[in-house]
Amino acid sequence: MPSFATMRRLVHDETIQRSEEGCNVAGFQQELEALLPGDVETLEALYEALDELDPEPDFPYVEPSTLDSIRATRPEGVRRMEMAHSEEALFDRIYGAWLGRCAGCSLGKPVEGWRRERIERYLELADAYPLADYFPVLLPFPEGLALHDNYWETAKGHIRYMARDDDIDYTIMGLHYLEHFGLGFTSDDVANTWMSRLPFRMVYTAEREAYRNLVNDIPPPHSARYRNPYREWIGAQIRADVFGYVCPGWPERAAEFAFRDGAVSHVKNGIYGEMWVAAIVAAGLVSDDLDTVLAAGLAEIPAQSRLAEAVRDTIAARTRYTTWQEAWDALMAKYGRYDGVHTINNAVIMLLGLLYGEMDFGSTISIAVMGGLDTDCNGATAGSIMGAMVGAENLPARWVGPLGDRVTSYVVGEFDNRISDLARRTQLVAEKVLALQPRSAYQLGKRDQSC
Repeated sequence: MPSFATMRRLVHDETIQRSEEGCNVAGFQQELEALLPGDVETLEALYEALDELDPEPDFPYVEPSTLDSIRATRPEGVRRMEMAHSEEALFDRIYGAWLGRCAGCSLGKPVEGWRRERIERYLELADAYPLADYFPVLLPFPEGLALHDNYWETAKGHIRYMARDDDIDYTIMGLHYLEHFGLGFTSDDVANTWMSRLPFRMVYTAEREAYRNLVNDIPPPHSARYRNPYREWIGAQIRADVFGYVCPGWPERAAEFAFRDGAVSHVKNGIYGEMWVAAIVAAGLVSDDLDTVLAAGLAEIPAQSRLAEAVRDTIAARTRYTTWQEAWDALMAKYGRYDGVHTINNAVIMLLGLLYGEMDFGSTISIAVMGGLDTDCNGATAGSIMGAMVGAENLPARWVGPLGDRVTSYVVGEFDNRISDLARRTQLVAEKVLALQPRSAYQLGKRDQSC
């Protein structure tokens, strides 16, 4: 049983969540503030009342949470693309995606949760704005500008490997599902693996609430909804990438894999964020045209969802504003109301990195991080997409060299890996996916041992 303080926080956050879902929550916050300490009975009644609310009739969005309904409300689009890479070229793309994800994540870790203005102030004091390398260390730290404690393994001059991070833990976990349960893995497989391979204290927000539900025998998809006010936050989106890695040129299948994973802890836009990124990555492995890649992502989520609207607004902003800062200002006026680790506002910032990065890896991840909020997540996703599109051979040494081809993790059995080995394991799964409907120039021949 959660403590009174924990329960009160959950009801507060659930009130915000229900409002964002289009429900009328008038009076709930006032009732919560009027509660006497220890009045758990009234708290329970408030939560139950919030659960029973429906969106108002004039709510303009259509946001289902089942795969069939999501597919019924998505726009027209290309579901499968030509995969014409050789085996060696595909490995380079997959390896590039893993490296790009690690580099972008490392870049954002020292300032995770910082707002854009704070990041800019730090970089200006360090004479490093705009960002063009890993964060420099200013010691002693200026007042109010201390980098995260992880700086000793993620800041410039300190990086020797990809330091443990939940963004990378989940990428490795996704590979584990695919290797151990096969392409037919289920949400139940995901749930059971969390409980056996992820320490509870190493999961956060929506995942922590879902994990608690799973332990209490509340299975997917109910684990995502019950007493989980963070079900549309960014946690599912950061788990997406590996499902794109194993589906080169097949965004629809990547989105389906992502759905099975996301449904354990998220609903609506939380799930869409994971499906969107997985589809983009899958398309990015076979295309170097950003418009094509982004269109593949939008084609897999409901057209009348808040996330789809935010993505369209961000793409449109690129044609109106010369700089990413101008676009950020305009877009945050509309989407800045969400929590700092919500799916929608962070998707906007990550997408600004892709759109204004001009296909330059360093510029892309730097913009995604300088935009603030969930910086490690946004840097990781932007880096993953760019790495998939350009390949490992084209990633600048100043970004990937410091990683030493090594990644650490809290996933049981995966504490220390070579990034290239993870990429090779990923390619083996991708070969199985491609074999489901072979219609490309990709030949599953003997592996080039030089890779």
